[in-house]
Amino acid sequence: MRYWVIAAAVLSAIPASADSRFRITIMPRPELAPGKGLCDIRLSIDNEVQITLRRDMVLIHTVSGEDTRDDGSDCNAPLPDHDVQNFSVQPVDSRSEIHILQRPSARDDFGLVLRVVDSASGFGRYHFRVSWDDSPDSRALDTPPPIAKQADTDRPPTPPGFVWNNAIEYRGHGLGQSLLDGHGQRLGDVRVAIDLGGKIVVSFATGMGRGGRAAPHQVYFTGSVMSREGARIRANMVTDDQRLHGTMTLSVDEKNNVNSVTMSATDGQDHLRITWDRQ
Repeated sequence: MRYWVIAAAVLSAIPASADSRFRITIMPRPELAPGKGLCDIRLSIDNEVQITLRRDMVLIHTVSGEDTRDDGSDCNAPLPDHDVQNFSVQPVDSRSEIHILQRPSARDDFGLVLRVVDSASGFGRYHFRVSWDDSPDSRALDTPPPIAKQADTDRPPTPPGFVWNNAIEYRGHGLGQSLLDGHGQRLGDVRVAIDLGGKIVVSFATGMGRGGRAAPHQVYFTGSVMSREGARIRANMVTDDQRLHGTMTLSVDEKNNVNSVTMSATDGQDHLRITWDRQ
């Protein structure tokens, strides 16, 4: 009997996983074109969870920590029960990485499965956006369109583990300047890619370098997103030669335009300053 009591005490000390579910509010979005789907999933997460989105239902499997809370999730339509075009998952606000475990397919009844491990104390706010195209024109296609119609030769090198297929891209047409210890370089259009794990690549088209010599086609920076508050993104970045480290701040909009970029970086000796604005 004593061993049964000890076993029961041990089992009671192990946190039990739990499941909860809720139905997403369906709210029309007149600004979207017919057939365009958009879900904003907003959650408060304590520790480790697995999230499944299927149709208009969200199932939360709590692996550890307190039960996850819905913070006002809404969709303009349920997630379709068939193949769609241009399906993407975009992190909007998070304090830890969001991992895609499973994309919607016929094998799993078209459910999206994500995993979050939040090691910080207390609840963290998570907001990710799921979008797709289910218009008649897209359904008529036999195969999905390529992610980018242009050749990928202009893609900059990426940090280890960066996944282009999961990346959300932002672009900006504008002008800026890079100052390294007082020596300037003109910056042109900018391209930003952020994958679902929060890894980020930022590249600028360049003009002429020092002394009027031709500069490389682009300069680029890699790193990881530290925070995102609305349209403002802050990232810990490093230069392409891995020498200068600093914080980059970007302003973007809902149409995936880049509005401004600033950055200060140093290695303790040399100092880099970047300013860029959309034209």
